[in-house]
Amino acid sequence: MKSRSMIKFGAMGFPIGALLICVAVWEMASRFGLVRPFLLPAPSAILEAILQEPGLFLYHAGYTLEATLLGFAMAVVLGVAMAMAIVQFRFVEQTLYPLLVSFNSIPKVAIAPLFIVWMGTGLEPKIAIAAMIAIFAIVIDTVHGLRSVDPEMIDLGRSVGGSNLKIIWKIRFPHALPSLFAGMKVAISLALIGAIVGEFVAAKRGLGYMILLAQGQFDVVRMFAAMVILSVSGLLLFYLVGQAEHFMVPWRVARRRNSSDH
Repeated sequence: MKSRSMIKFGAMGFPIGALLICVAVWEMASRFGLVRPFLLPAPSAILEAILQEPGLFLYHAGYTLEATLLGFAMAVVLGVAMAMAIVQFRFVEQTLYPLLVSFNSIPKVAIAPLFIVWMGTGLEPKIAIAAMIAIFAIVIDTVHGLRSVDPEMIDLGRSVGGSNLKIIWKIRFPHALPSLFAGMKVAISLALIGAIVGEFVAAKRGLGYMILLAQGQFDVVRMFAAMVILSVSGLLLFYLVGQAEHFMVPWRVARRRNSSDH
């Protein structure tokens, strides 16, 4: 127990310590005039800007997080359905898979204005863009997980009269959960990026809108404040997906703990 707690402390302590050192060096460089404030404001100035208007930042962050979470949820539902169809039907694999790969290679900033034209300037296009950017990671990792099942286990399921639907739902899908959560960890960050891309194109709310507004006013401190909130939000969302993995895939967590102990 003692060694395990020390490992956990080391895993959390080292990144936090490195971050604090970087912030301290950044603050000292700003205070001693080694960097110009209008190019790189001090961390204390950024924190002061957030504390002066916490309600405003919370309001815009809530809008961005709403688009992110809804887009992420849409990407998970559609991505898992597509992955199951790709694994189950060869025709879908031959048609949908190449389309996904080619579509993913298109810069999303170029497609985002089309969603604004189709859906307006409300929340809907931000959700669609977030889902569009996040879905590729979900599909790829879920397909990998669904196909990594031992063929003997599939044969055993069929030998006891299991249908294709039961095999994919009761054998393939539980086995693919670790891969699905690996894709979800990537997708949640991509969904946040997608929401910001949508806000850059057209929005009246959100952290992306705040960044654009601050850019027009040459308010570098507010730009950095919005980016700090974005980075913290992304870290929290990634952590929440990790906690969901601990709840849904406890056997993988136990395996990690055993390997770390050895």
